[in-house]
Formats: sequence, C-alpha cells, structure tokens
Amino acid sequence: MLQKDYILEIVGDFVDGVAKHLDAALTGDAEATGAVEQDVAGLLDLDPEVALTLSPDSLVTMMVLSGMGDSVAAYVAFSLTRLADAYEAQGDAGTAALRRAQAAAVGESFGCDPTVAPEGF
Repeated sequence: MLQKDYILEIVGDFVDGVAKHLDAALTGDAEATGAVEQDVAGLLDLDPEVALTLSPDSLVTMMVLSGMGDSVAAYVAFSLTRLADAYEAQGDAGTAALRRAQAAAVGESFGCDPTVAPEGF
C-alpha cells in the first residue's frame, strides 16, 4: 500500500511538472523542453544527462531494473512522444527521432500506446 501511495505521489508531481512546461516546449521553447526532459529523468530516478541519451532498449532495461517501469511506462512513453514533437518544432530532427524511438520501445515493452495521454494528463 505504501509503495502504491508513493508511486501515485511521484506520478502526480511528474504530471504537474510536465503539464507546466509542455505547451511552451511544443511552441519551440528550449528551456521548457529541458524542464520536461528533467521531469522524465526524475520520474525514472536517473541522471538527466544519462537518461535521455540511452538507446531505446537501454532505456527500457533501466525502467525494468528500477522496478517501477510498469507503473510509470504510459507517462514516460507519452512524454517522450510529446518531447519528440517539441524537438521537431525546434528543428532538431535527430533528437526528435531518438525520443520517438524511445517512446515506441517503452510502449512496446510495457504494452501502452505512446500517443495516448494516460490518466491524469
């Protein structure tokens, strides 16, 4: 029960943080995009410099090893998809492609649709 409460709390904080910056990121605000990147890394309890440079398979492996992957996968996958959209809006096709591949890998591995906003978003 305590673990479920903990997960609900960190997911709630994550959604609040992402929601605060996502609209600006999608309009090309690089600072807001960086804030969303940090929120995703924070949710995964990984260093932001490392977390989002991982290959799609490595990111999934880290999520599995964390033990929280099933609980947060839909939120991570959706956020990565939206980050890909933000990078496309900023003209950064390479990072957009990586985020989209990461989102697809998370979605495939954890059985969620990365293009559908999870509950609470």
